[in-house]
Amino acid sequence: MDAYSRARELIDTAHAPDPTRTPDGRAAELIYADRMEAWVARLVPDAPPLLRLAARSQHLERWSVPRASFPAGRPGYLTWRRSLYTKQAERARALLLAAGVTVAEAAEVATWVSKTGLKTNAGTQALEDAACLVFLENEISAFAAQHAEYPREKFVDILRKTWWKMSPAAQSAALALELPPGIAALVQDAIGPA
Repeated sequence: MDAYSRARELIDTAHAPDPTRTPDGRAAELIYADRMEAWVARLVPDAPPLLRLAARSQHLERWSVPRASFPAGRPGYLTWRRSLYTKQAERARALLLAAGVTVAEAAEVATWVSKTGLKTNAGTQALEDAACLVFLENEISAFAAQHAEYPREKFVDILRKTWWKMSPAAQSAALALELPPGIAALVQDAIGPA
């Protein structure tokens, strides 16, 4: 088994204890990793194994740092997210090194997973594009239901920020998604003139 295959096994083993389970009993983070990798493969058809491993590491052990462990509100949310980027990047680096991936390649994955160089680093952008598309395709309806108290303007603002982070190719892919009518209307409001 090569180092990339070993790294994939280690990453998936790290996802496996996620306490959130899908109806078929799988760890939710394994499903997320599959979706991330699938979007990266669609957006970057010649995606190297390293980029696919980074995609699988996007939410690496995210379940171990609950959002509730940080203060409520936007500043607390942003602090939580930044702490996750660092933790997940370092954990991905450690797993790749343990699998025998080179130091330079493990560092590159850590850069991508930490969201360093968004809009300027192709690997970081590919991961961000995939994360935004997974959110739009698989998570936005549940997110909207969970935050039903948000005014329409807040949802539009969230979607506008999501849209801004995406590359033109990812934006095109997003426009091709079949979204529920209410969500599609919010997306259209978000991408229209501010």
